[in-house]
Amino acid sequence: MNDGWREVFRGVVHPWHHDQFGHMNVRWYGHLFDDAVFHLYAEAGIGAAAMEAEHGIHTVSANASTNFIKELKAGDLVRIEGGVSRIGTKSVTITLRMRHVDTGAVHATYDLVEVGFDPKTRQAAALPQAIRDRLQAFSVESKPVK
Repeated sequence: MNDGWREVFRGVVHPWHHDQFGHMNVRWYGHLFDDAVFHLYAEAGIGAAAMEAEHGIHTVSANASTNFIKELKAGDLVRIEGGVSRIGTKSVTITLRMRHVDTGAVHATYDLVEVGFDPKTRQAAALPQAIRDRLQAFSVESKPVK
C-alpha cells in the first residue's frame, strides 16, 4: 500500500444542502461520496459500463459507513480524495475523505464495501484479476482521522 490518495471529486455546499440547524444535512454527504465512487472507478478505467461490457459483472454496495467529523456550511468548497483500502476475492473496500478546499481539514470519511455481482445469476461474483489489478493501483492505507 502507499499513501497516494487521489482526488476523485470536487463540489460546493449550497444553501439547499442545509437542514434546520444551518449546516449540510447528512443526506448530502451520501450524494457527494456516491458521486466520488463513480469517479474513482472511472479513473481506474473500470467504469460501470466498461466493467459489465468487458467482464460481465458490476458491483453492488454491501455496506457504507460515514464518519461525520466537522460541519460544512453554504459556500464551503469540498474535495473528496479516495482510494482502495482492501481488495478481497469478491469485494473491495473504498475509503474516501471529504476535505475543505481552503483549510484542508477533513470533514467526513466514508468506507464503502462493494461486492462483485453477476447480473445474469443475480449472485455475488469474484472480481476478475484485471479489475483487481486496476484497483490495486489505487491502494491506500486507511487510518482513523481525529
